[in-house]
Amino acid sequence: MCTVAVSIDPSAEIPLILVGVRDEFIDRPWVPPGEYWPGLIGGRDLQAGGTWLAVDPAARRIGALLNGHGVLAPERTRRSRGDLPLRAAAGERIPETDLVHYDPFHLLSADLGGVRLWHWDGIALKRDDLPRGTHMIVNSGWERGEENERVAFFRPLFAKAHRPSELDGDWKDWRETATGAGLPSEDPRTMIVRHELPDGRIFGSLSVTLLALAPGGIHYEFTGDPRDPEAFDRVPVE
Repeated sequence: MCTVAVSIDPSAEIPLILVGVRDEFIDRPWVPPGEYWPGLIGGRDLQAGGTWLAVDPAARRIGALLNGHGVLAPERTRRSRGDLPLRAAAGERIPETDLVHYDPFHLLSADLGGVRLWHWDGIALKRDDLPRGTHMIVNSGWERGEENERVAFFRPLFAKAHRPSELDGDWKDWRETATGAGLPSEDPRTMIVRHELPDGRIFGSLSVTLLALAPGGIHYEFTGDPRDPEAFDRVPVE
């Protein structure tokens, strides 16, 4: 997953809204969200067995992963990062002593009590607690300025998107922004990407997740057609 947008407003009827765009090689096999792990729901990466985003409906908690930049783990002891969102969604502590086995990452854990973001660059682990507002995390981390073209374009769009007062409310603004707001894939600001590499492989956006947490429940939508705002399906959570 290469982009996460999160909107935090503790005073709202829906205190937390999260959008996650997963970017990956298009031939890497995966399946849409389901309860593939007891009590946890998420899409499943069939190559490594983990996930990029997981939800614990009972705890109203989300775990989301983005690849980071830094020092890679030794190849002979490298572990898949796909277990980290599962740990975060389950409320487990980050395994600090084992982090040397993971390539760099950004790991988000979000619930009604707040949003926590860990950064591992292969050397040191850092944590941020996200305040009220609209935030975006990309592969370079939590981008707070305007230097990143994608963030500079999309953060204001997410910030002004209509915030429903009910979980079954109108999510049109969020769907349209989450699927790229009509920008073409070659636009440097785009959030829905497609890159054809010299070796013939294609790297691109494979799916989009839209999640909302409220005291009364969870709203969970998913699409494997990341440019179509009409293609979202509801994911059963309870």
